[in-house]
Amino acid sequence: MMMMNPGSQGGVGPSVPSPVSVSLVPLPFYDINASIIPPTSLPNKGSSRFQTASFQFTLSLDQANDIASNRDVRMTAKISHLYQIQLRFCQLDTSKEQADEFPPSICVEVNNKMCPLPNPIPTNKPNVEPRRPPKPVDITPLCKLSPALSNNIAIKWTADHGKGWVISVHLVKKLTSDQLHDRLKEKGSKNKEFTQDMIKKKLNDDEDGIATTDIKVTLACPLGKMRMSSPCRPSTCKHLQCFDASLFLMMNEKKPTWNCPVCYQPALYQHLYIDGYFLDCVGSKELPEDENEIILNQDGTWKPIPREETSEEDKKKQEEAEAKFSLAGGSAADVECIDID
Repeated sequence: MMMMNPGSQGGVGPSVPSPVSVSLVPLPFYDINASIIPPTSLPNKGSSRFQTASFQFTLSLDQANDIASNRDVRMTAKISHLYQIQLRFCQLDTSKEQADEFPPSICVEVNNKMCPLPNPIPTNKPNVEPRRPPKPVDITPLCKLSPALSNNIAIKWTADHGKGWVISVHLVKKLTSDQLHDRLKEKGSKNKEFTQDMIKKKLNDDEDGIATTDIKVTLACPLGKMRMSSPCRPSTCKHLQCFDASLFLMMNEKKPTWNCPVCYQPALYQHLYIDGYFLDCVGSKELPEDENEIILNQDGTWKPIPREETSEEDKKKQEEAEAKFSLAGGSAADVECIDID
């Protein structure tokens, strides 16, 4: 149950918080179990620069039990609560999904205790207020885990001309990168014929007058520099080069950016798929254990790199082919190796 109080700020004709049809960008590492405070507008009361609002909610017995009975009390625990009460803010805009964003100069108290928020990012721009990193806030440790007790959220912020703001609170379940990886594998892999068609199209495209019968690609992940075990890429990318799903998810679990490590364009979790063609390649007995590069042929087949020495003429042809099919201005080998530890 959720109750709202517009606060006691002065002004004529104060607006009252009300649910709005704003959709927030989904967070892959959290499953939403219940909506405690649905997306609700922060009221602007009068012309005052400084605004306040308060919201109250109580947990059901099941919700309180889920949180209390799934707590990890070990000192080494990465997550203290498997089930979390998650607070999120975003702009009031119903035209598209909204990413997390904090109102200016925001201050949050939960049950009269200051709620820690991400530290603002310093800026050198004159007259520009530093912004806090856009992320959800876990307020579970500050909440009363009893259906008999009410929880209060008090918010102070600075009005931003022309912008409205939204608050939401959900009961969520935290997921790990391994769980997201398992879900990705459960979706199944993209059939290898799809990638074969991509290869044929790229190698038979001779608009620039350069005939290319084959090209060398790597089966090493651009993140870990080792052979991929779950080669994947997003459906929104047009390149052949894959990256390792497990490493990519571990990296985003630590610091979520969701950018493709090959072309640096957005690579959202819901768009990822495991490539069946390259999955066959990395698991093939024809591929030597110490070799991560293969040759893609014009007919969509592949073969390991020949062991014999490459002639100067072949090297020149290969360089021309790699230049033609370079990815986003560079090859996967140009990507910096990321230490996920």
